[in-house]
Formats: sequence, C-alpha cells, structure tokens
Amino acid sequence: MAVAKSHRMEEHHMAVLEWKKDENVAVITMTNGENRHNPTFTEAILQAFDEIEADEEITAVVITSNDPKNWSQGIDLLWLMDVFGKKDFPAIRDFMYGLNRIFKRILLYPMPVIAAVSGHAFGDGSIMACACDFRFMRSDKGFFCFPEVDISIPFLPGMFALLRKAMPYYKFEDAVFSGKRMGAKELEEHHVIVKACADFDDLMKESVAFAKTFKKKRAIFGEMKKRMHKHIIEIMDREDPEYIEPLKLMM
Repeated sequence: MAVAKSHRMEEHHMAVLEWKKDENVAVITMTNGENRHNPTFTEAILQAFDEIEADEEITAVVITSNDPKNWSQGIDLLWLMDVFGKKDFPAIRDFMYGLNRIFKRILLYPMPVIAAVSGHAFGDGSIMACACDFRFMRSDKGFFCFPEVDISIPFLPGMFALLRKAMPYYKFEDAVFSGKRMGAKELEEHHVIVKACADFDDLMKESVAFAKTFKKKRAIFGEMKKRMHKHIIEIMDREDPEYIEPLKLMM
C-alpha cells in the first residue's frame, strides 16, 4: 500500500478504492469505474474501514467516487453470472455474507459514515448508501434506483430493513415496487438525503464540511448506533441465511 503524506492529508491507495485523511475526516473514494460490488471490493472497503478506525484522530467518514457518471452500480453481475456458471456456490454464499459484513460495519461503525453520492447509485449501491448514517447527492448528474423488481432479483430481508431505516415508508414502497429512477431533488424533498448539491465540487464541499462538525467520542457514538440498529443486525443474522444458504437470490 503506497502512502503519500502532506501537511493536511494522508492518502492510502488500494486496488479499487483509496482513502485520504482531511483533518478529522476520512474520505473514501471508489476508483473502479462503475464501482460494482464483488469480493475484491468487499475486501478493500472493509480493509479501509479497519485502517480508518485505527487512526484515533478520525471522527467521521465520507464515501464518494471519482467516476464521472457513477457512485456505485451495485453487484457485479458479470462476476456473479460467471461463478454461477462454474457452480461455485460456496463463493456466492461467501460473497452475499460479505455484503452483509459491509452493511453491518457501516451500521455499527463508531463514527458517522456519510455517502457523498456523486453519480448513479443503483441496486446494491443504493442499499450501501442507505446503510450510511447520512446521504448527500449531486443534482446535476446521477440517479438513485432499485431496479431489482425489473430484473427479478428480490431483496434479502436485511436489505429491506436497511431501506426502511433511510427512507420514509411511503417512499420506500414507491422506490422498491416501481424501480423508478429518482434524482437528488426528489430525494431531498422526501428526506432521504440531507442535501441536493449543485455539482461534484459542491457535493464534496458540503459533505466534508458536514462531516467535520462531528467530533463525538467513539464509544458513545458506537453504542448509540449499536442500540439503534440492533433490529437490522438481528434480521440479517436470523432471516438472511434462509435465502443465502439455498441461493434463493433470483426469480
């Protein structure tokens, strides 16, 4: 891992993402184009969370992307279809549990995790944004969408619980059952995101400035999140295996 140091920032580079320290804020930047989720992504973002938590000066995290169009397009379906074709079912199960490890890490992370949605967030990408504590989104580019209803991939129970955390119930139903694309202004109106920002520069300015206002003690912040999200973790642990183990992932 290469590390470059400056007066204010430290940069940490991995295969599909990098993170830098800006005062008390860690900014994770996904760097793999559509930033699709596969085992490489899972390993990288969990490693980044571990490294960030090891730095006791950091009190907030922002997740963004350097792709001009995408924040995250969700699960890497090419990888998934390839392993299905090879009948490597243990790899698929491990991957699905790996996604839940990401969601749980964010839900229980002892500091705020803020999604700076800089482009399209589809499917599992949108779910990861909903796992975050707060969301900002640029209004000049990108949509937020759950296309699973149109491609016959039902959500796991834990995913439903994550969405209900982040969205008013009426908007959650609308988004899940319609599969429609939603822009930043609509999401701001329905309180799914904190703010619809004019462009990428405004997005990063606003989300990082917001993150810098959080300088809470990790112990209390983590305990608050643990108690607040206990029911989501329990659903993931108790109900998701019913669908992951027999690979009931598609219709």
